[in-house]
This record gives sequence, structure tokens and C-alpha cells, in this order.
Amino acid sequence: MTGVQTCALPIYTVENYLKALFALANEAGEVGISDLSDHLAVSKPSVNSMAKALQQDGFLKYEKYKPLKLTAKGKKVAALVVRKHRLTEMFLVEQMGFGWDEVHDIAGQVEHVKAPAFFDRMDELVGFPTVDPHGSPIPDAQGNVLEIDCVKLSECAVGEKVSLVGLSQSSKSLLSFLDSHGIALGHTFDIRSVEPFDGSMTVDHQGAEAQTFSLKVCERLLVRKEA
Repeated sequence: MTGVQTCALPIYTVENYLKALFALANEAGEVGISDLSDHLAVSKPSVNSMAKALQQDGFLKYEKYKPLKLTAKGKKVAALVVRKHRLTEMFLVEQMGFGWDEVHDIAGQVEHVKAPAFFDRMDELVGFPTVDPHGSPIPDAQGNVLEIDCVKLSECAVGEKVSLVGLSQSSKSLLSFLDSHGIALGHTFDIRSVEPFDGSMTVDHQGAEAQTFSLKVCERLLVRKEA
């Protein structure tokens, strides 16, 4: 992580917290204590204690009873951890033949390796990709993140045609679900109907068979509207 010094905390713990804050941040860059607690499966008191430590190290803005927010320093460190994670996922898929639902846990271990030259070489071997196997942008070596023009499928309307460009908060269970339904990045959906009661959607997948997705699934699918 390029020389991060912390209050005697394991580096991987710090990096996991920063990566989670990076992933969960809303448009204002804020993350609730409860959301972070649920995401990491740790108690709220533990999150509060860690937030105080991260604030002391300059990674986080922390005020009691208010959402957490990464500082510029915290964002850069988090982005570089995310870069290593997503590059590793791409390498495992492109160079080693792993499925997109098999790489997250492995990348979660490799991301803590402190060897910039290793990841630079990995980047070169996979052709300097800008997105990972799930369509998520790969930050560059300076921690800058490319903005992808997309919206959640749940935000689209009946009659629109969209293409799948990424996933938000991908998980092995979501990827397995998509595989079981024959869905991959680049596939198109024609939105046929939206159920007012629960927000579920019925779509024509690839111009063929109709499929119905729950609101939970629709909120995880990032799409680009087609003209």
C-alpha cells in the first residue's frame, strides 16, 4: 500500500476497511456505520473503534453519530488496493482460465501484496485493461478511477433497451445467478414491464426469452441505455 503507517493495526485490516468504504460510498462519499458493519460482518462498536484509528492516521473523517467519509489520502490508498484486486481478477480470468465467479476470494488475498512491479507486470500481461471481469473500472497507478456511463437496471423504464456493462457490489451468489440464467457483460435487455408492488422487472434477454428479475437483482445490474 505504498508505505502506509497505522496505529499498530494489521495492514490487511486497514486496507479491507478502506476498500469497503470506497465501495459503499454514496454520491456524497458517505458511508453509514451500520452499512459498514453489515458489509464487513463486524460489530458496530468495532467499526467505531476502527473509524477512530483511521481518523488518527488521516484516512477518514469521523464524527460521532455522522456518516463516515474517506479523506483524499484514504481515497487514494483505497483506490490502489481496489486496483490490485481488480487487476488480479482480470489476470485470473484472462491468463489462467478462472470463471468470473471464482476470482474474488483469491484476489482478496493477492491485493495485500506489496510489490508494485508485480502488479505493473500483471497489468501489461492482460493488455492494460480499464475494467475487471465484472465490468468495474480499474483505477490507474495514481488511484484515478474512470467514470463509467451507466445506471442501475432498476432505474430504467418500460420500453427502454439497455446493455449490461457492469455489476455493483458483485458477489459469488450474484455471479452464479447470472451464469445460471446465461447472462454476461454486453448482453442486451428490452424492458417489458415493471411490477409496481415489488419493483421486479420482466425483460427480453438478448431479444429472445423473457426473464423476470427481482428488485435486488435489478439494483445490482449496471446498464447503458441504447439509442
